[in-house]
Amino acid sequence: MAPELRRIFHLSDIHFGLENPHALDWVKREIAVQRPDAVAITGDLTMRARHREFAAATAWINSLDVPVTVEVGNHDMPYFNPIERFFAPYRRFSGMKGKVERDLDLGTLAIIPLKTAVPAQPRLNWSKGWVSRAALENCLALVDALPSGTRALIAVHHPLREVGTKGTALTKHGERALAELARRNVVGVLSGHVHDAFDIMEATPAGPVRMIGAGTLSHRTRSTPPSFNEISWNGSTLSVTVRNLEHIDTPDMQIDDVPENALPPREPGEPVAPVRQIPPVDPPIH
Repeated sequence: MAPELRRIFHLSDIHFGLENPHALDWVKREIAVQRPDAVAITGDLTMRARHREFAAATAWINSLDVPVTVEVGNHDMPYFNPIERFFAPYRRFSGMKGKVERDLDLGTLAIIPLKTAVPAQPRLNWSKGWVSRAALENCLALVDALPSGTRALIAVHHPLREVGTKGTALTKHGERALAELARRNVVGVLSGHVHDAFDIMEATPAGPVRMIGAGTLSHRTRSTPPSFNEISWNGSTLSVTVRNLEHIDTPDMQIDDVPENALPPREPGEPVAPVRQIPPVDPPIH
């Protein structure tokens, strides 16, 4: 019996409001023609979480005629409405509710969500990742419930990397999450946030974990042009090809490591994260 072949298009950081229409038209055509088994979008659908940006993101995502799972990014938290940010941070996702943090069964491979974006956290830069205990437990429960022989791809927004600098680590509790994932049948962790693609092995006390990052489909490029990852799974091996508008080879598109400051250049007038000391919360998605 021939091994199953599955293809996933991994998109990230579309940033409606500063989206690249040419890149989005290209990706949409590729999805329509290539018919991947799933599309995983790892956060930052919008630029400033405005209603019109979410309306555009919802229309575009809902037009994709394939299974889609969507992660929440830090840019998707309400910027200008603090009450909504703290008490109903995911309300603006209502038009795509069934796709947000959706686990997908692809046979011997499953895509499992792990939330890393929180409305608030006890450090100044809220744009960075935070893995709450509840979010990790939910993710691990889904992984542990998979049938024997099924591997997991974990979908997050922020790379699960701590850089060892107190208070400014890229993803708080990311090291703990990686170690727990290393103990399970996890074939890789899909993320965004950096705006450049990468494919690296991250060491943990429990063994290595593969971290795979997608580039951006916005005008907020960092060092490479707009791109997405085409991921292939043959039942035992996962391969990643970076697809981009300029036909650059995958090795030349991928950065060697996740930078400590994994943020693209700020646009003029772009607001910085608010400064308040509030513990992280993990409300349900409505």
